Amino acid sequence: SRVLAGPSCTQVLADLGAEVIKVERPHIGDETRHWAPPKFSDDTSAYYATINRNKKSLTVDITTPAGQTIIKQLVADSDIVVENFKVGGLKKYGLDYDSLKQDNPRLIYASLTGFGQTGPDAKRPGYDYIIQGLSGLMSITGHADGEPGGGPLKVGVAVIDVFTGLYASNAILAALNARHS
Repeated sequence: SRVLAGPSCTQVLADLGAEVIKVERPHIGDETRHWAPPKFSDDTSAYYATINRNKKSLTVDITTPAGQTIIKQLVADSDIVVENFKVGGLKKYGLDYDSLKQDNPRLIYASLTGFGQTGPDAKRPGYDYIIQGLSGLMSITGHADGEPGGGPLKVGVAVIDVFTGLYASNAILAALNARHS
């Protein structure tokens, strides 16, 4: 997972003691590594360091057969996969749930999307500000309509992504509990 929704979910799991391995792209990593200021170190933003604390990081090119093999080997011994690609984005690499459960039928697979896996909007990207607007959240922030600067206004923090991470981590914990029942 990358940016905020997925990493905030896995941050909660890591904070609770789970071994979390963040898979990043070669040469670039998670783009939030470079969102600065402020900086945590010369090459890492404070944003990235905060949302990815307590995690291990692995660089793998999932677009190559060798990279796909590495991921499949990791997943074979894992309890959970968290991803926040667009719907179907991992299928072309054989890293979607249907492919990965072949080697690990007990796998809990959390796919964070803006509009779910099915339905007319499933393929739409689910950026935080889009969901803030569609949900009506923007209508309760800022100045009243008719005032200077009035009208819908984005919340300063990407709260939808943070809420998504919290709900996803709770859902994962519920799935683990159900699996062990």
